[in-house]
Amino acid sequence: MSGIDVGEELGARAAQARALSLLRIRSRALAVAILPAAVAVVLFAADAQGHLAGPAWDTVRWTVLGVAVVVLLVTVLVAVSVARARPAMSPTVPVPEEGAPDLYRLVRDLADRLDVPAPSAIALTPDCDSWLEDRTHRALRRGASAAAEDGDAAPVLVIGSPFLWWMRVAEFRAVLAPVVAGTGPSAHPDIAAARRFVRGLDASIADAAVPGRGAVRGAPLAFAGWVSRLLLRACRDHAAEMERCVAAAASMRAQTVDHGLRIAAQEQVGLAYAGWDRLLTRVALPAWRMGRWPSRLDAGVVSALTELSRRDRLADGFALRLGERPACDLLEEPGTADEAASLLAARLFHGGPAESGPGWAPVDWQQYPDEVVDRKWRTEAARLHRVLDTLGVPRASAADPAVPTLARVMEHLSGSGGPGGPGEELAAGIGAAVAREEAATPGHGGPGHGSPGHGGPGSGAAEDPLDLWGPGPLPLFPLQPPRTGTELLADHVAAMVCCAAVDTAGAAPGLDWLDGPALLVGGERRADLAAPVLSLVEDGDPDPLLSWLAEVGVRSDKPVRLV
Repeated sequence: MSGIDVGEELGARAAQARALSLLRIRSRALAVAILPAAVAVVLFAADAQGHLAGPAWDTVRWTVLGVAVVVLLVTVLVAVSVARARPAMSPTVPVPEEGAPDLYRLVRDLADRLDVPAPSAIALTPDCDSWLEDRTHRALRRGASAAAEDGDAAPVLVIGSPFLWWMRVAEFRAVLAPVVAGTGPSAHPDIAAARRFVRGLDASIADAAVPGRGAVRGAPLAFAGWVSRLLLRACRDHAAEMERCVAAAASMRAQTVDHGLRIAAQEQVGLAYAGWDRLLTRVALPAWRMGRWPSRLDAGVVSALTELSRRDRLADGFALRLGERPACDLLEEPGTADEAASLLAARLFHGGPAESGPGWAPVDWQQYPDEVVDRKWRTEAARLHRVLDTLGVPRASAADPAVPTLARVMEHLSGSGGPGGPGEELAAGIGAAVAREEAATPGHGGPGHGSPGHGGPGSGAAEDPLDLWGPGPLPLFPLQPPRTGTELLADHVAAMVCCAAVDTAGAAPGLDWLDGPALLVGGERRADLAAPVLSLVEDGDPDPLLSWLAEVGVRSDKPVRLV
C-alpha cells in the first residue's frame, strides 16, 4: 500500500471515529431522556411482583411516571423540532445537465478515476470557493428521487463561478479533484448520520431564533432551540475534527489525479480570489449603489485578472494561458449562467432585488462608463450642492449665480478647514442625505423579495434561491463597512471635480478593471486626484487641487451639468 493510500485510510478512519463520537452524544442524550421511563417501568414491575409495596412507594411510582411522561413529551417535541427544522442551503444557481453536458461528463469522469460516487447535481456560487452540499433534507428537495428521501443521494457539487471563467479546463479539473473526492466519505453511513444530526441541531437553533412566532408557538421552539444549543456545544469540537479528517482523506485520494497541475492550479485560485475581490469592491459595488448590476461579472474577472497580470510581475505569464480552452466552455450557454450568477452576487453582497426593475437594471461593460461612472459622479455632485443649499452656502460668483460650479465647493471648504470647520459640517450633511436616500430605496429587504427569474441555463427555476438561507437580512456578506462622513465628502468632492473635467476640459468617464470608475484625460487614466482632494477636505488647503486643475485645464468657475 502506497503512502497516499495509507494517509487516506488513516484520515477516513479518524473521520469515522469522530462521527461515532457525535452519534454517541446523540445516544447519550436519548438515554438521559428515557431514563425516567425506565425507572418507572422497574418500579411498576417491582410492585407487580409484590416488592416495594406501601403508600410511600406508590407515591414514588406515580411521581416517577409523571416525570417520565413529561420528559418523553419534551423529548418528542425536541426531536420533531430538529427533524422538521429546515437546514440552511447556500444560495446558488442550479446548472441542469442539459445546460452543461460537458461539465457533468468531466465531473463524472473525475469521480470514476477517484472511485467515488458522482455528485447528484451541480450548481454555481458567485464566490471563489467550491464545496459539496447535502440537500437530501425533505424541506430542501425539489422533485427528489426516492433515494434522496432515504438520505442516500450524493451531495450537490457547488462550484465558484469565477473559476469557470478564469481557469483553463485542465486547471479546473485539478482544482475540483479534492472536492469531488469528498463524495466518498460523504457516502459512509456513520459520517452521513453524524452530519445530519449536526445540521438538524443547527437548523433547530436557527428556527427558534425566527421572530414573530407568538408565545404559544414560540415558547416550545425556544426551549427546543436551547436544548439543541446545548447538544451542539457538546458536538462542536468533534464535528470540526470530523470535517478536517474528511478533507484530509479527500485531499490524499485526489493526489492520484492531475497531481502535476495541482500546484499551478492552486496559484490560479489565489489569483482568481484577488481579482474577484477587486472586481466586486471597486467595480461592481459602485454600480450596485447606482441601482445597476453588471450582468457579466465572471467575464469581467478575466479582464481584471488579465490587467493584474499586466501590472504585477508576480503574475507575469498567467495571461498567456488565455489561449487555452476556458472551463466556461463546458457550459452550453455561459452568458446566461454568468448573468444569473451576477444577479445572485448583487443580492448576496449588496442586498439588491431578486429581479430587474425600473430602479434595478442590468448594465454591460460597454455601457458602464456612461451609465454608471458618469451618472455616479453627477448624482454625487448634485447631492453635494443640495447639501450646500441646505446649509445656506451662497453660490460662487459666476455669470449666472444659480448654476452649480466647482468654485463654490472649493471656496466653502477652503474657508477654515480641519475639525470643526465647514468640512465637518458638510460631511455630516452628506452622510445624513446618503442615509436617507438608502433607507428610501425599495427592493433591498430581506429574503423572499420577489423571485429571481434566473435559475441558470435552462433550469426554469421560479423559486428564490435565498428562501432557504434563513431569516437574516440582506446583504448576507457585505463587501465594505459603512463609509465615514469624511470619506463620503471626499468622494463627492472628487465627483464634482470629475464632472467639471468632463464638462470643461474634454475628459471622459472610464472603467479601470482593478480600481473601478476612472477619469480619462487624453485617453489616459488620471489616478492622482485623491491626494489633492483630501488636502482640501481635511486641511482646507486648495492649492494642490488648484495646481491639478490648472494642469488638466479644468475651469472651476464654469457651470457643471448635474442629474
